[in-house]
Amino acid sequence: MKIRAKTKNPLRKMASKGFRGYPIATVAVYGPDNKRASKVAVGIVAAQDQEPVALQRWFSDVTDVREDKQIQAAILEFLKLHQPKSVVVIDRIIGCPHEEGKDYPKGESCPMCPYWADKDRFTHESIQ
Repeated sequence: MKIRAKTKNPLRKMASKGFRGYPIATVAVYGPDNKRASKVAVGIVAAQDQEPVALQRWFSDVTDVREDKQIQAAILEFLKLHQPKSVVVIDRIIGCPHEEGKDYPKGESCPMCPYWADKDRFTHESIQ
């Protein structure tokens, strides 16, 4: 029997309920390395195979966005506004917080986040 630890994080609590239909909220964190998340992006997807109908990003150069109480409160307000039936929270930092083509040229590695230059953003393993 697997015993789940109770969480005080409201986002994780929402996510623990599993898929309950659309709209669905996706919560993903990004950072300069795999230790500190400096960006969180929350998207609202209305139906399967569709682009988000709403997307909001929050940033911090000082704190880890996963621990920042003001950012967490803003995320909860965003979710309250869009009322998703399901919430998915990615369990790790999934790459650089900078956007390819916007913050640095397409096809290149981010010069501000060398940690990710040779890493798979989901597994964090080195790629050749």
